[in-house]
Order: sequence, then structure tokens, then C-alpha cells
Amino acid sequence: MSDARYTGPGVFGRFWRNPGAVIGILILACVVAFAITAPLLYPDGPFEMVGRPFLKPFGEYVFGTDMLGRDIAAGIVYGARISLLVGVVATLVIVVLGTSIGGFAGYYGGRIDTALMRVTEFFQTIPTFIGAIVIVAVLGPTLGNVIGAIAVVSWAPLARLVRAEVISIKNREFVHACISLGMNDLKIFVVQILPNVMSTIIVAGSLMVATSILFESGLSFLGLGDPNIMTWGFMVGAGRSAMRTAWWMVTIPGIAILMTVLAINLVGDALNEALNPRLKQ
Repeated sequence: MSDARYTGPGVFGRFWRNPGAVIGILILACVVAFAITAPLLYPDGPFEMVGRPFLKPFGEYVFGTDMLGRDIAAGIVYGARISLLVGVVATLVIVVLGTSIGGFAGYYGGRIDTALMRVTEFFQTIPTFIGAIVIVAVLGPTLGNVIGAIAVVSWAPLARLVRAEVISIKNREFVHACISLGMNDLKIFVVQILPNVMSTIIVAGSLMVATSILFESGLSFLGLGDPNIMTWGFMVGAGRSAMRTAWWMVTIPGIAILMTVLAINLVGDALNEALNPRLKQ
């Protein structure tokens, strides 16, 4: 009964014909490979002092060393692990929250919809990054709190998006047919409505991964990241005091953030065009 737009043999073909998708996947593949092999490449970890401070790149160490003599390259590959972890886990939490609340509000409507949308609007009035700063500052700078803070301030836009999609789908004939057959609400939502909303969720979720990585980098840059974990934002923040004399301490992790976020956005845009081909017409 479902008429999901994103299924069909042409989706993958449209995706892979997009040059941005290919570039994004290649960049992400490199980031994932570095993240997986980090313990093999640098078994001593990113905090080990391996040489003299402020060694320039492309010498004894490919990306040079920082003010404590730590290898910048080790920080880059270990930081990739944290960035991907934060991006994926925070996005999963956002998708679950946003889909559940938006879907519930859109399907039932009435007072339930009104109440849930007022809660959603309250969260949307909070400046997202400032809200994340406040939450982490209150609860403490741990990785779990950072992920939770990102999810708490980011789920509301997805909830409104899912609600609008569910409202447009729940009045279609195949949904009314399921209701007439006595199918329960949960089964109707999961089996009939959710597949038709999935393309929107996938596209929005892919872009939220990039946003979550930027949030984590910003929090770490401000000193609100987990101090026991090496992240790209922490590296940029630690190197800002020596930016004029040791440019590589800020530039290299900054480029890592830029390329990863760019790759995710390219993949997200390609997914949007592949799952919703009518947008290009």
C-alpha cells in the first residue's frame, strides 16, 4: 500500500552519478579509515610527547608537533574517531526524538499536536549553540554530556519537518484503507507512514551529522569538551595562542573539520537529489 518515494532501482544510480556524492564518499572513506586504524598508526595515543615542541610539518613528523611536543598527525587521526562518534550518535538521538515527537503530533493532531508543538517551539527559541554551552557547563564537560547537549538543542526542527510530512500523508487513501481494515495506529505509522517520510529523515539526518561535528568542535574549542579526549576542536583551541608562529597547530585540524563537514554536506545534497528527483525538475 505504501507509495514511498525513495525506493526504486534508480536511487543508487542517481546518487552515484552525482560528482559531489563521489567526492564526499571518498573523503569520508579516508576519514573513517584513519579513525579505524588510529591505534595501529599511533599506538602511544595522541597525548604522547614524541619530540621537540613546534617542529614544522613535513619534516620528522608529517604534520609537525605542538607546544608540548605532541604529534599533530596522531591528534588528527584520533580526533576523527571522536568527531565521527559524536556526529553519528548525536544524530541518531536527534532522529529518534524528532521522528517520535513529530510523528506523534502529526498523526494524532488536536490537543496532542498543540501541546507537543508548543514544547517544540520552546526548544526552537533557544539559541542552539548557546543552549549547548549552558547544558555542558552545568552538567560537566564529558563526551556523553556533549552528545546529549547537541541532541537536546537540535531535535526540534526535525520534529516540525516530520510532523508536516506525516500530516500530508495520513490523509491519503492507503492510510484510510489500513484504518478501515482495523490496523492499529503503531503499525500504520511504522509500516505505512514512516517509509514515506524516510527520505526526508535520511536527508535531514545526514546534514545533522555535519552540524553535530561542528557543535562538538566549537564546544571543545571553548574548553567545554572532554579534557581526556583529543578532538579537532581542542587542537584548534590549544593552538590559537601560537597561531602566528606555529600556524599548523590551528590550520591542519581546521582543514580536517572543513573537509569532513564538506564531505558530509556533499553526500547529504546528493541524497536529497537522489531521493527527491523532482526537486531538480
